[in-house]
Amino acid sequence: MINRSWLSVALLILVTAIAPTLWGSTYIITTELLPADRPFIAACLRLLPAGIILVLMSRHLPQRSEWLRIFILAILNFAIFHVLLFTAAYRLPGGLAAVVGAIQPLMMMCLIWLVDGRKPAQLALAASIIAVIGMSILLLSPSSTWDLIGIMAATVGAVLMTCGVFLAGRWRTDMPLLAFTGWQLLIAGALLAPLAWVLDPPLLTLTTKNILGYGYLSLFGTTLAYVLWFNGIAKLSPVAVSSLGLLSPISAVIIGWVILEQSITGFALLGLIAVLGSVLTVQWALAPKKVPKPTSNFKL
Repeated sequence: MINRSWLSVALLILVTAIAPTLWGSTYIITTELLPADRPFIAACLRLLPAGIILVLMSRHLPQRSEWLRIFILAILNFAIFHVLLFTAAYRLPGGLAAVVGAIQPLMMMCLIWLVDGRKPAQLALAASIIAVIGMSILLLSPSSTWDLIGIMAATVGAVLMTCGVFLAGRWRTDMPLLAFTGWQLLIAGALLAPLAWVLDPPLLTLTTKNILGYGYLSLFGTTLAYVLWFNGIAKLSPVAVSSLGLLSPISAVIIGWVILEQSITGFALLGLIAVLGSVLTVQWALAPKKVPKPTSNFKL
């Protein structure tokens, strides 16, 4: 057994938190910079270039026994999930989609309980429930549009991401981190390419604004973010990682406040504080004070 200092744990949490913070820009990038109603194209152009970059950087080919797991994770974490993500972004207000996504830590606790028989920590459970309430106070309004397809897309997307995080943490291998991430992205992008060609309206022209939007989502919102995210999944509790995902809508709110001059006052501010407090509480409740030396880990 080795001791992991609180400083190292806190640093790991902060580095992992960069990923959902970057994801918080997805909605504003989608609505302000990308062509409308092209979820398959948006997902493909976000994933495929990022996968190519990471695979070329890693120069590592998965072993025969690893391909099936990589393929399943590519489907759960990226291919279907990102189509649902952009579908929800096009059809729902960002706030409503975020409230649906806020149930992921609760889903993760239920999944771990069902599969491993481990009951959730009471403090983490209470904090996760408060997070959903706080997110509702922060983001929902009487004018929110309850589009059925958008709600279904956001809900199924939350379920898939929960399963993807859970399985990615269990299926640890000696595969380098860049390869583990890159092959998932590459496979997902390749699967989405023909669907984007057939199902979405063609991109007849790309403006500078469109190119910047797709480039940002691929390089920062995907390449960088998912390397940090999978590194966190390998080393933190899956519930703790899912809780960090709540920083994505918080980031979106702050971006809206800074760029779109949206206000955060009254109950909305109280909701924001409640969500941030719940995230910190979950991290504190689940942070390991003692962890075994890992026998296998992702390598850069």
